[in-house]
Amino acid sequence: MPDFTNPPNDEKERVRRFWDAASCGEEAYALGDSPRARYEAHARSRYSLEPFIRSFARFDEGRERDVLEIGVGMGADHLEWAKSGPHSLTGIDLTPRAIEHARARFHIYGLHSDLRVADAEQLPFADESFDLVYSYGVLHVSPDTPRAVQEVRRVLRPGGVARVMVYHKWSMVGYMLWLRYALMAGRPTRTLADVYAHHLESPGTKAYTVREARGLFAGFSRVTVQSQLQFGDLLEGAVGQRHRGPLLKVAKAVYPRWLIRRTFRRHGLALLIEATK
Repeated sequence: MPDFTNPPNDEKERVRRFWDAASCGEEAYALGDSPRARYEAHARSRYSLEPFIRSFARFDEGRERDVLEIGVGMGADHLEWAKSGPHSLTGIDLTPRAIEHARARFHIYGLHSDLRVADAEQLPFADESFDLVYSYGVLHVSPDTPRAVQEVRRVLRPGGVARVMVYHKWSMVGYMLWLRYALMAGRPTRTLADVYAHHLESPGTKAYTVREARGLFAGFSRVTVQSQLQFGDLLEGAVGQRHRGPLLKVAKAVYPRWLIRRTFRRHGLALLIEATK
């Protein structure tokens, strides 16, 4: 596994700037004539495109627990945790924009969370503060992902559970990006890791094999990891906005989604990890 320890501060600043320009899903799915309408449209799209989020997160298990979400984004999942009736709910994000979105969303619904701008690699909480830590599609963009995972373990109580999604290296998304930015660009020796880092999301985004993901969470007592096809692998929704062009339109029109679901179900971009301390 690549060594991402002690990254330069400017790497994290590039990540922060990328996501502070627009939170995940903000431009494509948060559409409507009022703030409430935009947030509801965003949630509908999110759970329609990724229905497995609910079965993975199991929001109802937040009831009477101390819950932390790392990377709240626009706050759709965070709102679901709030609805479960937790003993306490805390959410962090590296970007002020995301925290503003989450606060606005919670104000509309009359709910409360301790929302803070903070760094996943240096969580501002005491040891053993939470029963459940949730992070969906966030830790792989942190320059020092192993350190962020160590922080997750540190703030969990014994027996506490972490539910984390990180990106999967051997995914349909990765193969398509490699085809376009490596093979078709005349660079067939370019690695998947380099393609992910430059062409998927924010600069330096990483993806892991199942074995590498288990290694990240090796300090936990029990770890389960499974891959999941998601809308990017199936070329659904607004996927590909960074890669617009006639080739993408043709690919979406002829893409054999039925075959991908049947034959490549273990080649999804999402790695769903549950780890018990």
